[in-house]
Amino acid sequence: MLQTPTEFKTQQERVYFQLREAILCGRFVPGRDVTLRGLAEMLDVSPMPIREALRRLTAENALALKDNRRVTVPHMTATRLEQIVEARVALETQAAMRALPHIDATQLEALKKLDDSVTQAIEIQDAEAYIRTNLEFHCQLYSHGPNEVIMPLIESLWLQSAPFMRLVLNRIGLGYITDRHVQATDAIANRDTLALKLAIASDIREGIGALGQEELEAAIAAGQAAQP
Repeated sequence: MLQTPTEFKTQQERVYFQLREAILCGRFVPGRDVTLRGLAEMLDVSPMPIREALRRLTAENALALKDNRRVTVPHMTATRLEQIVEARVALETQAAMRALPHIDATQLEALKKLDDSVTQAIEIQDAEAYIRTNLEFHCQLYSHGPNEVIMPLIESLWLQSAPFMRLVLNRIGLGYITDRHVQATDAIANRDTLALKLAIASDIREGIGALGQEELEAAIAAGQAAQP
């Protein structure tokens, strides 16, 4: 998922990317703590690489460390979520527009195939597959442009919002989602910068951006209740 190395130089690096993917897929449930020992057992490693990975993830605001050797998803409010959404819109529309001139016909077809996977995830109501393929579509799109500075900022925002997106999709299903990727690929084919910007902005705002405080709290409560 995303731009992970094909070979890891260290165990710490491998653990970091495994935990990052777990967060991005929504496997960390907001409101429920996880122990460092539990994570070490899950990944079959000692606590040392877990601590190093968590240090990086807390610096990215993806997780929060507690004093009792537990880790949790940082608290979210509707106001904070709104800021994350607007930051995503600003950065991701810029990344898409910077990528547009560099996307050729072959790369466009690859994006369309990725969107087919997104559509399939929606059809079978697979929330984790939808989140994963949706992020892969965005990541592949932006990777075609000179976005080396922007991408780490975008990925940090994805890490902060993904656990809550998973809760929302588990609660209300995927039926409400409109596939804005088709509009995005059409805009790329037509070299229409404004249409691409609007498609990306709508895709973000109509997803996680549609949550208010009441819906957010209800989704978190439902997610906690569903866990053993």
